[in-house]
Amino acid sequence: MSLFRLDASILPAASTSAEIADIVEKKWTAAHPGEAVVRRHLGTDPLPADAWAHATVATFTPESEHTPDQRKALALARELAGELQAADAVVLAVPLYNYGISQHFKTWADLVIAGAGPTNPLLKGTPTVLVTVRGGGYGPGTPREGWDHGEPWLRHALSTVGLDDLAFVTAELTLARESPRMIPLDLGAAEDRSMEDALEAISALAA
Repeated sequence: MSLFRLDASILPAASTSAEIADIVEKKWTAAHPGEAVVRRHLGTDPLPADAWAHATVATFTPESEHTPDQRKALALARELAGELQAADAVVLAVPLYNYGISQHFKTWADLVIAGAGPTNPLLKGTPTVLVTVRGGGYGPGTPREGWDHGEPWLRHALSTVGLDDLAFVTAELTLARESPRMIPLDLGAAEDRSMEDALEAISALAA
């Protein structure tokens, strides 16, 4: 068996999404000692921004006419798709940036979709934990309710590669103690509760 773990934080040394994903990974490895964990970190090792365009054009171009860039991009897309295809479980640690997903995660997702092709449900039946972290609060009744455009996109995009066993683990207000604009609101306790809820969700998944 194997676990595929993807991290997308641009601040790996101070990443709440990585902190939560670490707990998920530890619980998985405790249940599957000695089994492989395959990791990819888009924050420290980003993918080429132009690779998706080359890979997509290549899928509509006869192989004999592929350019070197198209061949390289298509090989990368198939490699990324293969990492998911080979996994028995998946954890994706994806922070919310500017109210949506980051461009480097979008590049990864687009390449996976290109590498999978239209009829390959890579993640069908694969237990997947999606860790999302939000610096602010976007729930019902908050000033920015509805501004989180990351979670809806993630659900829809991942469904295109067959994902049907998804668990969301969410922590928000992670910047409550650091943002000058949020400190006067005294949201530290809410930040703590959100983190506690995320950890409880992980414990429930493990059970």
